This record gives sequence, C-alpha cells and structure tokens, in this order.
Amino acid sequence: MKRPELCIGIDVGTSSLKALAVSRDGAVVATASIEYEFDSPRPGWTETHPDIWWRATCEALRNLTSHEAVRAGDIVSVGLAGQMHGLVIVDSDNRPIRPAIMWNDQRTAEVCEKAQREITAAEIWRLTGNRLLPGFTAPKLLWLMQHESETMRIAKRIMLPKDYVRLRLTGAIHTDMADASGTLLLDCENRRWSKEMCEALSIDDALLPELFESTTPSSRVHDDGAAATGLPVGTIVVAGAGDQAAQAVGTGITSEGSVACTVGTSGVIFATTNEWRPTPHGVLHSFCHAIPNRWHLMGVTLSAGGSLRWWRDAMCEDLVASARTLGVDPYELILKQAESAPFGCEGALFLPYLSGERTPHADPNARGTFVGISTRTTRAHLTRAIVEGVTCSLREVLALVRQTGARADRIRLSGGGARNRFWRQLMTDAFDLPTATVEQTDGAAYGAALIAGVGAGLWSNIDSATAHIKESNSTRVGPDAAYFPALARRYAHAYSALAPWFAEQSAEQSAQSRSEQKVLD
Repeated sequence: MKRPELCIGIDVGTSSLKALAVSRDGAVVATASIEYEFDSPRPGWTETHPDIWWRATCEALRNLTSHEAVRAGDIVSVGLAGQMHGLVIVDSDNRPIRPAIMWNDQRTAEVCEKAQREITAAEIWRLTGNRLLPGFTAPKLLWLMQHESETMRIAKRIMLPKDYVRLRLTGAIHTDMADASGTLLLDCENRRWSKEMCEALSIDDALLPELFESTTPSSRVHDDGAAATGLPVGTIVVAGAGDQAAQAVGTGITSEGSVACTVGTSGVIFATTNEWRPTPHGVLHSFCHAIPNRWHLMGVTLSAGGSLRWWRDAMCEDLVASARTLGVDPYELILKQAESAPFGCEGALFLPYLSGERTPHADPNARGTFVGISTRTTRAHLTRAIVEGVTCSLREVLALVRQTGARADRIRLSGGGARNRFWRQLMTDAFDLPTATVEQTDGAAYGAALIAGVGAGLWSNIDSATAHIKESNSTRVGPDAAYFPALARRYAHAYSALAPWFAEQSAEQSAQSRSEQKVLD
C-alpha cells in the first residue's frame, strides 16, 4: 500500500504560529497552534525577538509529527507563510542583532516624510507601484540607519519574519515575490529587486535575500533543523508567501475577479488581477501574487480583530472567565453581547486606529477612539461600535478596489471574524454583496501547505491545488444594508474631524520623547 504524501504549511502570525499537515486530496489531517506575545517598548512600537517564532515552530512541528495521522517519513514538503513587512536583521553568524520590528510598528513616520521630500512620492510610485508607508520594511531600515548606526554596521543580511524560520530550518536566506512586495524594495511589475529604489534610499542591496517564485523548492531541511523539529533531513522547503497571498491561495482567491476579506489581527481586502495594475498614488497596495504572472490589489485595516482582542483583554475579563467555565471561545460571548445592541449603537462610534492606519488613511498618528458616547451607552454598545467601526473601515477599502474597475460579484470571508454569524451578516450588509466562507478557516497556513504541495509535485499548479475548495456559510444581503451608507459617512466624518488632533498629539508626544531621551543621555 502506497504511503500518504503530506505537505506542511506554517503561518508565522503576529500573536500565534499555526502549522498543519495536508494530504494529496486537500484534506487537513492534523493541526498545531502556539501562542506568543509581542512587545511594545514605546507607544506605536511593536517588536518580537525572532527566536520566539523559531521556538514556536519547533514546538508546533513536534506536536504535529506526534499526531497519529502524521508520520515524519510521509512529509514531502514544507511551505512558509507569515506576517509581512517585519524586519529581521542578522550578523555574519546569522544571529539576530536586535528584536524584529513588526508590520504594525509606526516609529518610522518622520523618516518616511524625510524620504518623500528627498525622492518624491511620484518617483517611489514609479519604481515600485506603491507608496512609502511607515509599516513597510524599507522605512524600518532607514530608521535603523538614523537611530542605530551600530546595528547597521554589523548587519550582514535582512529578511522577513517567516524567512527567519527558513534560515533556522535550512540555513538558506531566501524570500518570495509576494512577501518581498511589502518591503517597498521590489520592482513588482518585473518581479525583481529594484536596484534603483535601493540606490534612492541608500540601502545596500547585498543585504537582501535571494528571490524566488512562491512554489519554487528553494531549500531543504538541514541536520540542525531536523533535530530541532522532527522533520526528515532533506525535506523540500518552498519559497512560500506573505500571509495575505498565502491566505488568498488557501481560500481560492486565485483568478481575476475573485475578492476576499480576511479579519485577523489586521483586516484585509484582497483582489486578484491577471496584470500589473498599480493604483494612482499607491492608495492600494499593488503586489505580486503567490502565483507566477499574477498580481493583486490589497488594502489593510491595521487593527481589525486586533481591536476586539484589545477590548477582550482590557474590558471583558468577566466574559473571558465565563467562557472558560462554559468551555467556549470568549469571542462568542463578546460578540453575542455586541449583537444585543442596536445598529448604530445609538450614536456611539469607534475608530479602530490602535496602531495608526494604512488604508485609506496612510496615517501613523491616528489612534483608536470612541466618540458619541452618552449616558445610554453600555458595554454592549461599545463592543458593537468596535465591530461596526472595523467593518466601516473595510467597506472604505472595498470601495477603493471597486474604483479601479476590479470586478467583485461576491466576497469570500475568512479569519476569526468570518466564524461568527453576526459579524458575517454585518460585513455582508456593509459590502452590499453576497458573501461566503470556505470550509478551511486557517487560510494562510493552508495556502502555505498547498504552495508546498505544488513545489513537491502533488499538484501541477496553484489552480489545480485549489480546485477542491468549496464555499459554505453563504450569506445574503439583509435589511441593514440600507442603513450602512449613513453610518459609513459618520465614520468618515469622525476621522476627518479628528485627524488634525491626532497629528498634534503625535507631535507633542514626539517632543516629549526627545526631551526624555536627552535627560537619559
């Protein structure tokens, strides 16, 4: 009897790592998940030591290979996905020099402004098809060049979060086109590093990892990686993809006209295109897909599920305790309470800018804000206001995608928000389009596994690997759709009114930080 062939998908997330094993028929046979924390040493800063991701990888893979349905000898390939834009920087011994600066870190606002004065936004857009945003990788390098010159003096190579796991697993310093798109150092149209952009920013392109298309079997598990994880020596490791492109593969968003909305820590609207289609002024990200000769448009709400997680930890201790007693997910109780409040929350509104914002407002100074609170406001109102605020933000992003002429007949929802019936209906009404989920909810890890399977020859290409993906939880537009335009206008007006105050507060905090640093020096 022929032994099964399994491919492994690993997703290096913001607050957890997921690994799963997938068989040739596309079935998930085992999963493992490890949670971890990240640090915020200053307001707007987020960091994680890369070895936290590696330890989580080792634990997850050990758990996976101990599962009765998974034998290490049956594993033929590994695919990596992970949070985009983060900066890992290593020395000549491939050891991290400092904690990784993460995707939602906003410390680079000033260096972005300086860079755009020197290069111009139009030139950056010409070279990359995108705009210079604080969360991207290149500005993090500029910040280190300005503030941590010693770090840059001993820096040998840089890489993205998932690629540090690859380094520990295989010894190779590689990345893929989709993840590299988010560095702002890639010529996305021609799918190569942009020497012109590196020169414009005075970044040494020798620091950059070697580039591959996502399905390329670019490296293999070496002795140390095998000893740490339980994977067989020599197992193929494909180039993989950034989490959003991998998520798109895992949910079948692979052809022109297919659109997805993912609500995880961040919220993402993702539309596949068959040609390079940068948007004016880079208002949407225009990145390479995980599929050769395909690209995608993407807009990001930085704190989507992250806003609800903050609320859970800060204000819902009793519901978390009740959920533990009942043996249910605490978000089930939190969202049930949100559903009990009326649409529009009787005027209460939440702007989900806990880590600044990216789309449509490229504003690192923006902060999470409740407005319109009255004596009638309850916790249920505020909880629903968070969900409605995140949904309004995603609605704004979808409107920008539609303005490009991209077709959107229906939307596939995924991530934590898609698991809840109430939130699914809210998004359906906000988008004014039918929505559906797919059976596999761990989209990025699942997509990474399918990409790995293509690299190992289990499937001939991504289209054949995703042919089995089927929709479920179809949701039709409901009566609340008629009220969303008015709510969305209130949401947009609230940001416009508060934007100058956000900028003023940020300037005051920066001045205070500089003053405190002088005292320490």
